[in-house]
Amino acid sequence: MALCSAIVRWFTAVVPLNVAAAPILPDFSGGAISNIIPYLLSPQAHQQGNAPDWIPAAAVGAKRAVVLIIDGLGWNQFQERTALAPTMANMSASRITSVAPTTTATALTSIATGLAPGEHGIVGYRMQIDSYVMNSLRWADEKGDLRRQFPPHDVQPFPPFLGSSVPVISKAELEGSGFTEAHLQGVRHHGWRVSSSIPVIIEELLNAGENFVYAYYDGIDKIAHERGFGAFYDAELRVVDALISDIISRLPSDTALYVTADHGQVHVFDNVVRLDNDVMNLVRIQSGEGRFRWLHARRGMEAQLLEVCAEKFSHCAWVRSQEQILDEQWFGPVVRPVVQRRLGEVALVPFEPVTFFDPADSGPFQLVCRHGSLTADEMYVPLLVHRS
Repeated sequence: MALCSAIVRWFTAVVPLNVAAAPILPDFSGGAISNIIPYLLSPQAHQQGNAPDWIPAAAVGAKRAVVLIIDGLGWNQFQERTALAPTMANMSASRITSVAPTTTATALTSIATGLAPGEHGIVGYRMQIDSYVMNSLRWADEKGDLRRQFPPHDVQPFPPFLGSSVPVISKAELEGSGFTEAHLQGVRHHGWRVSSSIPVIIEELLNAGENFVYAYYDGIDKIAHERGFGAFYDAELRVVDALISDIISRLPSDTALYVTADHGQVHVFDNVVRLDNDVMNLVRIQSGEGRFRWLHARRGMEAQLLEVCAEKFSHCAWVRSQEQILDEQWFGPVVRPVVQRRLGEVALVPFEPVTFFDPADSGPFQLVCRHGSLTADEMYVPLLVHRS
């Protein structure tokens, strides 16, 4: 792999990349989504004067905490639309990072476990495990469910919430899924079927004596994928703001509400890059997703694949070898050997609003907004706080 690194260094010198497009790496030692739960479940969260600088000061020392994950709400998208979300706009705020890749399965697992992806092992939307490429959210491949072949607790063995059995409020239909078992094992599930139930369930749990509640809502991510930015997205943001306002109105005194997200979004629509035969003749399989595409090289073709991809795609994407990504700690300072085996040899990570096509990675409709890469729009997420 040293040869692969040398090739990229040579090609970058010959064909300079867009100097404005530097990958934004997760801030694993500071303000990253993987550090929220370890902080909140530590004694430090209940003491004045000991909070890290990325925690809004308004929350420090609160007796109770509610964490609400708004799937897909990036910092940049929020900042551009604060007039549509007055409740959130008036909350104390800081900007933190997601993880790599900026995708739901990876990021939610990092939030829940407090670990970087290189440790917990859910390293993408679609991962190679043995001879399979598994969809992490569905815990399946094109032939069906894979829970028997790959038990979720084996693929991701670390308990969430530092081993505490906390109440989790999420969509009822997600309970019992393979991904839920992988990243929320041992929690106490409280399912909702309509979003108006979320504030009611939060209030009931707090009144029953819970000091920590975790909740998840996916509307922003869903509408961005299906409709992109525009009137539908703006309407959903207003709904989310009203949801948060309702939660705040029900909080008992000395409770901190934390609102954050797993990733942001980029409007891509039909800007699809298809890999030609020069590339695909060197590729065994693909994994990952359109904005963090892993190419698994045919045996002995690793260096050639990296060279060809650098020549073809450096104008629109960061082209990196697995070795470079591990050296630069995109997945954290520790990558377990079993996790490393889930990665490809070459990654295509766009900094332009494009997506890399894989015929095995398609759904019922074309996605308008996407995520996965390490751009500011995808990597930065808000951490908003209200204290009652």
